[in-house]
Amino acid sequence: MTVERLLPSAEAYDLLALVREIAADELAPKAAQVEEAAQFPRETFRLLGRSGLLSLPYPEEYGGGAQPYEVYLQMLEELASAWLSVAVGVSVQSLACYPLAVYGTDAQRDRWFAHLLAGDLLGAYCLSEPQAGSDVAAMTTRAMLSDTAEELQGPAYVIDGTKAWTTHGGEADFYTLFARSSPDRTHGISCFLVDATTPGLSFGLPEHKMGLTASTTTQVHWDGVRVPAERRIGAEGAGLRIALSALDSGRLGIAACAVGLAQAALDAAVTYAKERTQFGQSIIDFQGLSFLLADMAAAVQTARSTYLDAARRRDRGLPFTTEAAIAKLVATDAAMKVTTDAVQVLGGYGYTRDFPVERYMREAKVLQIFEGTNQIQRLVIGRALAGSPPGER
Repeated sequence: MTVERLLPSAEAYDLLALVREIAADELAPKAAQVEEAAQFPRETFRLLGRSGLLSLPYPEEYGGGAQPYEVYLQMLEELASAWLSVAVGVSVQSLACYPLAVYGTDAQRDRWFAHLLAGDLLGAYCLSEPQAGSDVAAMTTRAMLSDTAEELQGPAYVIDGTKAWTTHGGEADFYTLFARSSPDRTHGISCFLVDATTPGLSFGLPEHKMGLTASTTTQVHWDGVRVPAERRIGAEGAGLRIALSALDSGRLGIAACAVGLAQAALDAAVTYAKERTQFGQSIIDFQGLSFLLADMAAAVQTARSTYLDAARRRDRGLPFTTEAAIAKLVATDAAMKVTTDAVQVLGGYGYTRDFPVERYMREAKVLQIFEGTNQIQRLVIGRALAGSPPGER
């Protein structure tokens, strides 16, 4: 069903109408087939870039749409209700752009930002490693400033290591990389923007996943990759702070994606329950089933309100780390529950690939894992309740 939204401007309503049109005409008809074939939908991201949807929350001076974050997230929710892999890809694009947008210099933004927002360049975010997931400060990928005489064109970092679970790995045009530039655990990590064509950069085979099969996930190998110092984003050693700040906004993106997926599952369940008859009446008229659907609807709306509250705090410049963790936790747990219940509503049909709810259930699981597992979200929330700083998360 169409969600009635409260948006801050007439322009925002027009944008959401455009998003719904694209979702209905370009995304929803392709999603099942492309997911089945595990094909990466690169042209879809170009379409979204040309439509201005990758640039919504950024300033107009860099080619952005200058929209509040709450509008951007509701756009993301609409995309996710049609095709989760694409919505997650848009969220990852924002995550990859965030360090440049917030911590980059004017010269760096002038050089790269417009191309990123237009969809000409697709990004990836390289933070996790095979042995450094929730404990990001344990990363071992190294970025050592070279002092050799061959640096005739200016100083450069030499990067060695492996990054894991990289969305868009092998498909992206640039990689926002976090690597250790000194032994200091929390102040020894730096951030870099690296072209995909840089010598020494290679990619593992795509992971075989239970869902989001159109969203390529790989390891990224860095073997003596030379990155000019001018491509470092922010001060040397500021990378962990940059990464955690980016994740606060990224978690809101995943929360919005989760709500979109849950809404799609709820819609499918309601449609089926109205059409399916047993004992001479539609099954939606049976109280037991109607109560289940009511709980699903309540979970979706609660999750939506939670991420919007956090987004509005962000838009007002208020702290929102804890609220982002709550939104990610509530929304992704809700998506897992609602998609599972949607399969139950459809019964045996829900367990087949003739209906989309089995795919929704498979896709929902990963939302509880990436951008910080939901156990990490509870850790962030618990620290806030104890009055402790967020620290590493």
